Amino acid sequence: MIIDSHCHLTYEPMSNSLNDTIKRADKGGVKYILTISTEDKSFDKILDIITRYKNVYGTYGIHPHEAKTHKNIKTIDIIKKTSLSNKIIGIGETGLDFYYNNSDKEKQIKSFKKHIEASIKTNSPLIVHSRNAEDETFEILNKYQGEKLKTLMHCFTGSKNFAEKLLKLDAFFSASGIITFKNSIDLQETFKILPLEKILIETDSPYLAPVPNRGKKNEPSFLAYTAQKLAEIKDLSKQEITKITTKNFNNLFFN
Repeated sequence: MIIDSHCHLTYEPMSNSLNDTIKRADKGGVKYILTISTEDKSFDKILDIITRYKNVYGTYGIHPHEAKTHKNIKTIDIIKKTSLSNKIIGIGETGLDFYYNNSDKEKQIKSFKKHIEASIKTNSPLIVHSRNAEDETFEILNKYQGEKLKTLMHCFTGSKNFAEKLLKLDAFFSASGIITFKNSIDLQETFKILPLEKILIETDSPYLAPVPNRGKKNEPSFLAYTAQKLAEIKDLSKQEITKITTKNFNNLFFN
């Protein structure tokens, strides 16, 4: 059994053929799926999906790209949204993206902090997006050290130094299809040093399809390729890595 810890079932083309997408995932050994929120207006779709499919869970959060359109988001707003269903099990994705800068940096930081506060108050895992913002992301998260913040670094592509600092904050790390890319040697080396009990896997579908499907629209059924590559990196069998990452998902989201 594999768990896709991060995908976007509300995005096309998966949203147009959910039944088929979830059937293919099940056939490929992906028994549970976490579909991630990125903006408020699509949250009703997430609630609908998790109601219709027993094996799909969801989150609530505002992506850093969308911080500019949610500049008045409050901690209490996030808490209220997460309370609408017991299948909303995480907060995010949130964080900082200083590569695209689709939203002003200060708006991103403000939104990020509101999500962190909501995560602490609800004891819900925080799903963090960080791109070209290692120093700022760590600085902010470090301020909440001791607050029992549960953090998942989604689609982790950061440096080894960043990973080592985040480990001191007890963070979890999610491997995406990027680890299968030929030019991801540094990232593969980073995952080699990460403790097994701190690793999850994801597709981030419809993005970042793993080799051999790179260039195609990604979907949860492709997760097996990422699991196989992670197993090779950690010198384990695929069966062992799927068992470990499933246990880690359950420890993070259901304990």
